[in-house]
Amino acid sequence: MVDVAAKAHTHRVAVAEGFITMEPATLALIQSGSAKKGDVLGIARIAGIQGAKRTSELIPLCHPIALTRVAVEFEVLPDSPSVRCIATAECTGQTGVEMEALTAASVALLTIYDMCKAVDRGMTVNGVRLLEKRGGKSGHFVAG
Repeated sequence: MVDVAAKAHTHRVAVAEGFITMEPATLALIQSGSAKKGDVLGIARIAGIQGAKRTSELIPLCHPIALTRVAVEFEVLPDSPSVRCIATAECTGQTGVEMEALTAASVALLTIYDMCKAVDRGMTVNGVRLLEKRGGKSGHFVAG
């Protein structure tokens, strides 16, 4: 692991996004709340938050971080048809929360896949990326 002992404690925020594309009928099932496994987006939100909290267990050499906030939001895009996931992670610490935001988005999207795979195995998860990062020595990053 990288030694962060000399780094200052600063407020750090990272925002990540990703998409899952599916058949229109699958998206309708998600929107109606009638999937056999339950509330797809509600469960995916909880899974994303849990994923963020366990990032250091999943990614080798990633620091365990005391997160102060994790938010996972969804935007239904009927024209695609897809769901966009936006995950935000925050902490006050010595290292950034980019991996936590990316993990939250990825786990949330994979949970949607898992909950709907019985009706649509052709779903694709794509476009997982960091949108914004604030705090720390490297400053502010916004994806172009």
